[in-house]
Amino acid sequence: MKSRRNVLPGFGISTGITLTYVSLLVLIPISAVFLKTAAGGWEHFQSAITSPQVVASYKLTIGASIAGAAINCLFGLLVAWVLARYEFFGKGLVDAVVDLPFALPTAVAGLALTAIYSQNGWFGQFLEPLGIKVAFTPLGILLAMTFVGFPFVVRNVQPVLKDLDVEIEEAAQSLGASRWQIFSRVILPTVLPALITGSALALARALGEYGSIVFISANIPFKTQITSLLIITKLEEYDYTGATAIAAIMLLLSFVMLLVINLLQARSRRFQETA
Repeated sequence: MKSRRNVLPGFGISTGITLTYVSLLVLIPISAVFLKTAAGGWEHFQSAITSPQVVASYKLTIGASIAGAAINCLFGLLVAWVLARYEFFGKGLVDAVVDLPFALPTAVAGLALTAIYSQNGWFGQFLEPLGIKVAFTPLGILLAMTFVGFPFVVRNVQPVLKDLDVEIEEAAQSLGASRWQIFSRVILPTVLPALITGSALALARALGEYGSIVFISANIPFKTQITSLLIITKLEEYDYTGATAIAAIMLLLSFVMLLVINLLQARSRRFQETA
């Protein structure tokens, strides 16, 4: 009997190529950050990551990222529902616009948002008299983070909603279930893993975002300076050890957040399988 030949190379070759590629692309650069941080010593590392300016940037970055991910979780689910369940004129255009933050250079997005929401911008000129200032404030940072993370939620949830059998919802309705019961007990458990994945990707993107925020934030210390902008400032001041120390903290923070979210996602999948 002839052995079955795989299209791809065998386990040894495939694993070797995979590990080499991942090491060159991810592991070695990340290791270099931690090695550079360790070279500065513990005292320099502690002072670099606990200075008031750095702590203020942590609070703004994490707070705005979580808020942006929460907004995208809610409205991304709504947009995915509309695109998956309804047919309307211009649906293809709306579907393409959702992917615009993927294709649009982040610097262009930042310039566009600043031009629109500045004091003399299209929307800013109407918001300013109402006391709502967007550009060069934390609100503008939140807007930029929400903008870049929005497609992740929609594109993760939309295929799940398309595959969800409408007959299950109709059966639940025929048994007397209310709209909220159908959503909370039939729809939400099915889309929850994809919703968590999309929100996690949106959160991770917001944590590391730079290009779209550099213009709309004005990089004011203690007010609108996020951590990625602070790292760039440290590099411009030739404080490479301080920049890598802050970068190491952000790497650890991102890893912990993604680990927690992945655990929640796995738990929701187990709950869905046993339900």
